[in-house]
Amino acid sequence: MKKLFLLITACLMTASISALSANEELLKKAQDNTSFYDTDFYAQYSIVQDKPGEGRSVTEAQMFRRDKSRCWTILVTAPSSEKGKGYLQLDETIWFYDPADRRFTFSSARDKFQNTNANTSDFGPQNYYTDYKIISDSQVKLGKYNCILFELEAKKETADYPLVKLWVSQDDGLVRKKEDYSLSGKKIRTTVIPSYQKVTSAGYERRIPVSMIIQDNLKGKKIAGKMEYEKTLVSISNVSLKKVEDAVYTKPYLEMAGAR
Repeated sequence: MKKLFLLITACLMTASISALSANEELLKKAQDNTSFYDTDFYAQYSIVQDKPGEGRSVTEAQMFRRDKSRCWTILVTAPSSEKGKGYLQLDETIWFYDPADRRFTFSSARDKFQNTNANTSDFGPQNYYTDYKIISDSQVKLGKYNCILFELEAKKETADYPLVKLWVSQDDGLVRKKEDYSLSGKKIRTTVIPSYQKVTSAGYERRIPVSMIIQDNLKGKKIAGKMEYEKTLVSISNVSLKKVEDAVYTKPYLEMAGAR
């Protein structure tokens, strides 16, 4: 009987370790699905900011990424008052360029993009596996998706938020929902990714979000007695995985583009 008990215990422990390993692999896959280390990335972004009681604003931008070199460029193309502004990341440094005074200033991955609810870091690779450790994981249903709900705690100071909840679909490792929390456990933001588009380009096939809805849980107003929070809708289109010219990832490129 004792041997049987020990055998059952060992089997349960092995199963638990295997499940943990599988979920860790799923979290790593979720991170890998947000990066482009084997190719460049280009897309057009439409960023619609909705502030309750104040109306909407729309920003159009072009995004260029080369994750293997840790660099990306964002060029604002609309509205006309913002056209020519841009962002450039080189390794760990992010620069913001304003053509009005032709000057570059330091920016941060945690800064808001064009005064929306999107952070600058939302446009680059997401380091779920690298920057966080798993506190808990459980199987849940999110709409029609079978997901693993990860509760993550930052293990690096460079992490965007101290605590994160992440819903990852089990069959494809795609992030469906994300909640960002402060160290005290206060919810800061909620991001939902309703659907993905399959992109085949330059011999590569990837899944890219069609859109992302980012809600700021700290900013809002009561409208007709109901609390409504600021939201930003980020739509992604015209995706290409072809190699981009090296010059695009430089300050002179932003200066030239801003002068047009």
